[in-house]
Order: sequence, then structure tokens, then C-alpha cells
Amino acid sequence: MTRVAAIDCGTNSVRLLVADAHPETGELVDLDRRMKIVRLGQGVDRTGRLAPEALERTFAACREYAAAIKEHGAERVRFVATSASRDAENRDEFVGGILDILGVEPEVITGDQEAAYSFTGATKELGPSDGDSYLVVDIGGGSTEFVVGDDHVRAARSVDIGCVRLTERHLVRDGVVSDPPTEPEIAAIRADIEAALDQAEQTVPLREARTLVGLAGSVTTVAAIALGLTEYDSAAIHHSVIRYDQVQEITTRLLHATHAQRAAIPVMHPGRVDVIGAGALVLLAIMERTGAQEVVVSEHDILDGIAWAAATAG
Repeated sequence: MTRVAAIDCGTNSVRLLVADAHPETGELVDLDRRMKIVRLGQGVDRTGRLAPEALERTFAACREYAAAIKEHGAERVRFVATSASRDAENRDEFVGGILDILGVEPEVITGDQEAAYSFTGATKELGPSDGDSYLVVDIGGGSTEFVVGDDHVRAARSVDIGCVRLTERHLVRDGVVSDPPTEPEIAAIRADIEAALDQAEQTVPLREARTLVGLAGSVTTVAAIALGLTEYDSAAIHHSVIRYDQVQEITTRLLHATHAQRAAIPVMHPGRVDVIGAGALVLLAIMERTGAQEVVVSEHDILDGIAWAAATAG
């Protein structure tokens, strides 16, 4: 058994998992799992730089995480940074800050590495696919990863469509988010998504897999709404199966709701209120492109894959 700490720093959130990993049994036992919305990717699509206030929000969350890691006595720590920090001109400032706080250098991974970690985290406990393959989609803030595989990854691609990136690109005018989005704005988001799916399909056979597995906050929030939860319940959401017609109805409702109406949804995290419509639309478009009639929702994702990578490192 190895006690590990994994941190996943994405465009919208930074998450921590401290767990005991048992490589022989394939079991990962959670000790501490938490998430903070920090919006590290604020403005990156427009400026190409990480904003000072976004860096400070991220560093503040990581100081809290450093204390938790010390308290639990993790033997190995792995910090993985994804889309926003890949794109930023000043990512050295980010790397230096994390090194000072946590004592480890963040790994700014490629989209393909991100996809592989997501696949491991999402499918390890689902077991063998009995000859059928999984299509795992991880809808993040700045990018979406597509990976097809069975007991191993066979094809992967990361494309620049995420709930934050699409919202900032099409729904923000003079710092104000459309409330609600107009039909032309929704059409512009959809056009970006379809172009990105065309890109992904050049590498990944999106229509081949029998089982669609959806990861990350946009997917789990849609699932929580579909399940009619009055508060966010990770155990109820994990491995729930959501139908296409449910995703379609919820996406339409979110895109035509006002900020106040979305914020009033009991399971809605405050940091997702403005970006959930774009994230749900990515999921809907993927289901339509692949013909999937349902999506298996996983609460285990890239964070769990990072933890396994830390546990099995040489």
C-alpha cells in the first residue's frame, strides 16, 4: 500500500485526492477528496496569459492542500496541470509558485497524457470491457479529451472546447455574461463544438465504442439534475446512467435560463453557474455525433489516474 496525493489543476478548478493505493488489488481508498473553483484559465483564451488574480486564487487553494497532504502523511505527491497552463505565456510564474508551496514541480502535461490519465481513472474499476471498447470524454474548462480503449488506450485526442473557453469566447461582452444566451450565440458555440468533433474524429473513432463514459463537473452536474437530487451526492452520481433525452432536455433548459434560475438549482456549484450551459452542450453534441443513447457518469477521472501514476512510479 502506498499513500499518495494527487492534484489536478485545470482551467476552472483545482482538485486534491489523498488516497491509499493498493496496486495488487486495483483498489484506491479515498482519504481526502476536495475541489475548489479557482478559474485559473480566466482570460487565457483572449490574452494568452494567466491573470494575477487567477494565480493568487490557485496558490491560496494549494496552500490549503499542502496542509492537508502534510496532515495525512502522503508519501508521494504528484501535481498535474492541464489546459490553461499549457496555453499561457507566463506559465513559469505558475510553476515557480507551485514549487514553493508544495515542494513539487507541476507537470504541464500534453492533451494525450491528460486523456490517458482520464481513461485510467474512469475505467479501472469498471473492469474488462469484454471485447467492447469505452469512449471516455472528459469535458473540462479549457479542453475536452476523447479516448477510446479497452484494457488500454488505443486512441486519444484533446481539443480546445471546454465550458469556460466556450463561454468566454461567445457569451462574454465587456465582462458581462449573456443572460440568457441568444440563439446566435448558442449557434456559434455549437459550430465550435462541431468543428472540434471533426478534429477529434480524425484521430479517435468516436462512433466505434459500445459504452460512453462521461467525466468532470459539467457531466456530473447534468447527471445530478437528471437524478433530481436536492443536494450534490457523489455516491448517487457515480456510475449513474443518464439517457440522451434527459441530456437534451436539461441542456435546452440551462441554455435558456437566466443566471438566477441556474443558480437556484440545488446541485449547482456557484462556480459553474455561468459555464454549465456550454458544458452541457458539449455533452449533448458528443452524444449526437456518436449516436449514444446513454452516458455512464463517473466521479473518478483524471485525478484518480494521477493518483495511480504516483503510486506506480518507479
